[in-house]
Amino acid sequence: MRFVLLAAHFLCSAAVADTTQYIVFNRAPGQGMYQGQPESLGRKAFDEVLSQFPNASDKQVQTGMSHIFSVFRTPPETTVKALRVFLEAADQTSTPVVVQIDTEHWWDARPDLWNWWDVKQPGYDPANRENVEWTGWSPENAIKIAWRDWGKQVRVLPQPNLASPRYVEACKAELRRLVPIVLEWHGKLPVEKKHLLIGIKLGHETSIGGSAYHYEGGNDLLAKPAADDPVLPFDAENVLSRGRAQIGYAAVKTSGIRTSGSLVESDLRDVCQRYLATLCRETAQLGVPRDKLFAHGVGWKDGELLYDVPVNPDSCPAWSFYKHAADPRLDTGVQRNLSRSDAPHWAACEYWLASGDAKAWRDALTNTLSDPRCRYVCVFNWESMAAFPGIAKGIHDFLGSSSPAQCRTSQ
Repeated sequence: MRFVLLAAHFLCSAAVADTTQYIVFNRAPGQGMYQGQPESLGRKAFDEVLSQFPNASDKQVQTGMSHIFSVFRTPPETTVKALRVFLEAADQTSTPVVVQIDTEHWWDARPDLWNWWDVKQPGYDPANRENVEWTGWSPENAIKIAWRDWGKQVRVLPQPNLASPRYVEACKAELRRLVPIVLEWHGKLPVEKKHLLIGIKLGHETSIGGSAYHYEGGNDLLAKPAADDPVLPFDAENVLSRGRAQIGYAAVKTSGIRTSGSLVESDLRDVCQRYLATLCRETAQLGVPRDKLFAHGVGWKDGELLYDVPVNPDSCPAWSFYKHAADPRLDTGVQRNLSRSDAPHWAACEYWLASGDAKAWRDALTNTLSDPRCRYVCVFNWESMAAFPGIAKGIHDFLGSSSPAQCRTSQ
């Protein structure tokens, strides 16, 4: 009943269409804010942003903050405490926020899900082969290690099997733990502060082999020095393996899509889309309305099917923008999906323009937010801006215009 009442409150508060847009600054985990140290998510971290970008609640485009809560990275009680500290600081500073819930990338605290090979470590269970990705059609092809390149290559745990029932149920359990906390916080805000929740974002560039890739013979490298690891370039045009070892067999087989033969592009798209839709449906059932729920997709090759992943009936689609950050209208995969989505909003939920030029940033934000359906742009990351003073100037110049439309007209 409590969730029903909270959802009803959301619907009442949304009776008048809200056309506000946001520029949100993401505080990178481990660079000033980290959920493993809940106190780091408090007011000091907010004030650092607000000192440069004080929020103006009477403006069409407002500023805000976001942080990624990786639910399997720390013990649940630590994650919950960090989320509560973050939300309290948002209230104290009247800062609109996006709560990002990541269930995909960091699952160190759940060896009971991924440890299928090391009997000496916690969580060991050979059945955990079913929860990780494979390089072939059988559990004997389960991987022990993966790599991630977010600025530099690092070793990470194996990519989860996004269709594994145990893994998906664990994801849903964490949503049931965290989402009600956000709803309760929002429910207690006075009317004049209801706008502080921009939304909840699920997924994090949901894909297979994108942010957790595997090398041929990768399992044998686990016992060797990381310095000897291969480094192969990311091949955006190769929509299946991206130029590394092919994974995805576990999720495709578990999903019942196919059990033999060669993988095709739609196989990986369908697995990812089903997974993200499942999480969004769970969150919607907890009481989060569609205009407050965002699903994070990605694409690297122009127009590839992976762009379809964040489109579902319970959320608003959102994508990462790097290549097309200067003008999302040129991103054919995004535009294809916006034309078929009936969601009230979309978002540039991970955004970085590869330029330190103030005018380039001003123009890029103008192009992005000139679409009134674009709810927010999330700059990744706040910490990365320090080396490029022109970025802050470009954002200030954009915010100095009364609206994206006026900014476009004045060019």
